Amino acid sequence: MSTIHINACKNDFSDKVIISGDPKRVKYIAKKYLKNVIKINEIRFILGYTGYYKNKKISIMSHGIGIPSCLLYVQELIQYYNVKKIIRIGTCGTINKKINLNDIVISMGACTNSNINRLRFNNYDFSAIADFELLYKAKKFSKKLSIDVFIGNFFTSDFFYEPNNDVYDFMRKFNILAIDMETVALYSIALEMKVKALSICMVSDNILNNKKISINDRIICSNKLIKLALEII
Repeated sequence: MSTIHINACKNDFSDKVIISGDPKRVKYIAKKYLKNVIKINEIRFILGYTGYYKNKKISIMSHGIGIPSCLLYVQELIQYYNVKKIIRIGTCGTINKKINLNDIVISMGACTNSNINRLRFNNYDFSAIADFELLYKAKKFSKKLSIDVFIGNFFTSDFFYEPNNDVYDFMRKFNILAIDMETVALYSIALEMKVKALSICMVSDNILNNKKISINDRIICSNKLIKLALEII
């Protein structure tokens, strides 16, 4: 079985998948952390791999940038490849004074400026939240691995270059910890299709002081994040 976006066979995927936006990060994880790795997708350079971590079959897959791309790949993973658990590991920006570059933030829920969930939820507001079991395991394993984490609400934006900077003051008022471009999509489709999902991000951009990490560091400085996701899933 394959789709027009994923050319893997049906049994190529594990039912446990770690997804990430950057194909280079996906390749890095597969090569560094998995054994007996095979490449299972490369259509449109959206890379997918399956291998073994501590003798457990795990797949790693890219999802591209933004809500539509993430929705597309996650839906196909669930609908056509029978995936049951999905952890997104990515990068995010922060506007919280207590959170610094390279800190790890776990999304308990996600707000958005996108209309996507209203369109899918009969024009009502939808509460896009993480799976509690995965969230609990994330907290548990972060302590076990001595990894400091922040847990709270994300804001999933349709914009990377925000045209209205006043919105950041509004977000701080409601204690938004991090800003990304995919979490609300992952949580909504996972809840609808009854699978478990969690989004964990490393802070790559501090919007308050305009500091950011390099493109290369976005890939290789997230080892704590990768190890945490692999233990959880």
